[in-house]
Amino acid sequence: MTAADEQRPWVELEKLVEESDAERIEAFLEALPPGEPARALSHLHPQDQVRLLTALDPEHAAELVEQIPDAQAAELFEHLEPQAAAAIVDELPSDEQADLIGDLPREEADAILDAMDPAEARDARFLSRYPDDVAGGLMITEFLAYAETYTVADVVDDLRANADEYREYNVQYAYVTSDSSVLVGVLQLRDLLLARRGQAISELMLRDPLTVADLANLNELHDFFDRHPFYGIPVTDEQHAIIGVIRRAAVEEALAERSDRNYLKSQGIVGGEELRSMPLFLRARRRLSWLSVNILLNVLAASVIAFYQETLAAVIALAVFLPIISDMSGCSGNQAAAVSMRELASGLVRPAEVLYVLGKEVLLGIINGVALGLLIATVAWLWKGNPYLGLVVGGALALNTTIAVSIGGCIPLFLKRMGKDPALASGPILTTVTDMCGFFIVLSFASALLPQLQSIP
Repeated sequence: MTAADEQRPWVELEKLVEESDAERIEAFLEALPPGEPARALSHLHPQDQVRLLTALDPEHAAELVEQIPDAQAAELFEHLEPQAAAAIVDELPSDEQADLIGDLPREEADAILDAMDPAEARDARFLSRYPDDVAGGLMITEFLAYAETYTVADVVDDLRANADEYREYNVQYAYVTSDSSVLVGVLQLRDLLLARRGQAISELMLRDPLTVADLANLNELHDFFDRHPFYGIPVTDEQHAIIGVIRRAAVEEALAERSDRNYLKSQGIVGGEELRSMPLFLRARRRLSWLSVNILLNVLAASVIAFYQETLAAVIALAVFLPIISDMSGCSGNQAAAVSMRELASGLVRPAEVLYVLGKEVLLGIINGVALGLLIATVAWLWKGNPYLGLVVGGALALNTTIAVSIGGCIPLFLKRMGKDPALASGPILTTVTDMCGFFIVLSFASALLPQLQSIP
């Protein structure tokens, strides 16, 4: 392999896929640094991606699938034969199975589930019923649970008999249940190994363990793990029966993914995720659906300038300050919108608390607006030597900043109350409103003081 090819591992991988040499493919992928297998896969042609997954044994294919984004994995599995896809899904952890199945079209998902191991398919169907952002959608179903009537010998014998299966579990505790699967205690494996074989596990277990409900949302889970230094916690249903275990790492990963999705939406990436491995026209359509609306909103903002074109022509220096006022007000408004979206996501404010948010933002907007207005007014005065120009642009920036933060803080609450996504719609609405208001205020002030401004060189 040449030095250039080392920087482009997909070149060698493509050759290996052409040769259908599974052993060499597996050895090549294992030799790559962390993150490089997913990068190499993403650069392959879609047909070669499918051939790669098919060439690997299901266990190695599952390891590769775990490294790529869910959207890319779902796209790949749509092109796999159900039997081949099912073999790979069987090797994934239960939470990954549910995420993948949930991202697939219904017909393809059902075909894969029908071809899976019945027990695995049952767990995947069960988990896929939950939203991705609640405990039930993030938990794993690979855990150890024993009836409270078991002895230490019963548990140890079970562990030895099923060692090959349990080896794949992230086991630190075993859970103790009643006859109706209600969680009654937690058993530390250390205590189990040091106990007498004939001792009942009900005597060793820690009673009344902490749990989380299956419908607990991400914010509740984050708060729980913030207060308790646990690696994982049992998840229970309405009958208090244990149905899974949620890990701290899964919650942290879900929070990071939510942050990424919100950022992408705020930048106009409709659908919440885009990868360059996706079909070209799908990506173009998603972007255009936002950009086409945004251009119409910008036309509305520009119409304000057209209405005051005579004033602008008379005082051409105003053209220099229009984008400054628009941009600075937009930045202030975006700050307010970001705080509102964060507080909505954290449950710190509710959509009905518009007046509370408005009161907080108006005061802040006045302070920042006056400060910014004085700065830009000084610049305008020193540049052209006309205090009225400073008054116009400084007063306009101060007023528009106050308007921008007030609107920016409230728009996410209005959108949330209407069932719309605040992250997706706040940006274009705020930009248009602040532009229109900024242009209107500047040019209105300038029209009122036009005699004093016409002497500007």
